[in-house]
Amino acid sequence: QTLHIIYIFFKDCKMLTNSHFRTRVGKAKGTHGVVLYRNSNKKTLIIANAKKVAILGAAGGIGQPLALLLKMNKYISELALYDVANVTGVAADLSHCNTAVKVTGHEGPDQLGPCLRGASLVIIPAGVARKPGMTRDDLFATNAGIVAALVEAVGVHCPSAVLNIITNPINSTVPIAAAVLRRLGVYDPRKVIGVTTLDVVRADTFVAEARGLDIKDVDVPVIGGHAGSTILPLLSQTSPPVTFSEAEKRVLTHRIANAGTEVVEAKAGRGSATLSMAYAAARMAESTLLGLGGEPNIYEPAFVESEVVPGCPFFASKVALGVKGVTKVYSLGALDDFEKNAFENMLPVLKAEVQKGFDFVASSTSGKGGAV
Repeated sequence: QTLHIIYIFFKDCKMLTNSHFRTRVGKAKGTHGVVLYRNSNKKTLIIANAKKVAILGAAGGIGQPLALLLKMNKYISELALYDVANVTGVAADLSHCNTAVKVTGHEGPDQLGPCLRGASLVIIPAGVARKPGMTRDDLFATNAGIVAALVEAVGVHCPSAVLNIITNPINSTVPIAAAVLRRLGVYDPRKVIGVTTLDVVRADTFVAEARGLDIKDVDVPVIGGHAGSTILPLLSQTSPPVTFSEAEKRVLTHRIANAGTEVVEAKAGRGSATLSMAYAAARMAESTLLGLGGEPNIYEPAFVESEVVPGCPFFASKVALGVKGVTKVYSLGALDDFEKNAFENMLPVLKAEVQKGFDFVASSTSGKGGAV
């Protein structure tokens, strides 16, 4: 096998994509590896095999741009695209892009197994999108069954893979995934991850705009869940430190929590937040792959099984990613009075949405809860 040593020069990049850096490729015997130069004085060597990644729901509004972004990712050897229809053409189109990532298309339920076998990371954006007037929870009746069936297939064909779940409502679909895998006897809480990166992407963007900061320097923790009031940005913990009045906190918190609705209404019934979600999902996928490859100090927000909040078995907060998936879940830190009040108000809502996912699987005799 050929070793590709890639010398990557970049400055202050949060997400490593081809648009951020110049590359020079050399070859030697061995396995795939990458040399990352973080700055002029420090370098880190990673020796890791590029991995197979599967996208379930690859022909949809999120799946297609996500697949395009991941086709450019050096940490991926094969990108396996699955959907119930229309994915063959997507795979053919994408395969013409001149990157080293192999693209395969898998259409229909009988192709789900071949798509999943050998995958190290499975990303699930499958499901119906929100329309004006709909909440993420309104999607539950349809998307719960879709996620349950797809996750059951993951448990059968690639039980050791890490799951990145995008399908809404994440506050319920992630507990559904955990319960389905637990029923199959293959549940590993380190490997079931709800993707909430978009909430931090939005928070960083809105805070940078509000204070005239360089976007690459801004980091705003977002905790809780991924729906409405359960999305809680911790503006008091923003880096670099910034201050907001109580009125500004209310406006920013509301906008961050309801940014998805902002996009749904702007698209006027013709879609939801697909492009920004694909960007955030690609960032999370790359972070997951870096962790699986052994790169240290990889952190993202994620909705995972957690003991951070007693009585709430799933919660979104900062996590560390490693070779087994989530290696550490971080505490929330100090909340100011505004955040404490918002936290107390949203917690019962989040607990109920988590329980709704567990109840769905418990009430299903097959563990699928519906057809793909």
